[in-house]
Amino acid sequence: MTERNTLRKFKRERMIGRCIANPTVAALDRLGIRTALVSELETTGAKTGLPRRVPVTASFDDKGAWIICQHGPRAGWARNITADPRVRLRRGDRWYTGTAKFVPDDDVVARARSFATGGIARPVLAWTIKALETDPISVRVTFSAADPD
Repeated sequence: MTERNTLRKFKRERMIGRCIANPTVAALDRLGIRTALVSELETTGAKTGLPRRVPVTASFDDKGAWIICQHGPRAGWARNITADPRVRLRRGDRWYTGTAKFVPDDDVVARARSFATGGIARPVLAWTIKALETDPISVRVTFSAADPD
């Protein structure tokens, strides 16, 4: 994919996220409707210093979670993490505090496959990530030693 096509795809995906996906997830959250497929990542705005929330798909384990940043350093939440790696990540009704770190050497394709556990969910999730990505990078959130929020 050329740089021009990548940028065009990024702008289209960003618009869909800002205008459709993020407001939909936020509205469902206000109604108390949550899904296991979507977690919420809270970063601190790099320019504003205000909390910024974005829906993400995360794979949780005992010490933290993995997230794929589909647009790499172009993503707003990636810039926020670069400025301040302290984040909060919600799973269901529980918030976890942690530190986010980009893992450029991680195999993003293999990581994406690990997110889904069901037979049909695995290829669907992998296809979706592939369809939406422009410059993917894995992000590791390591939870703080303290109890979850």
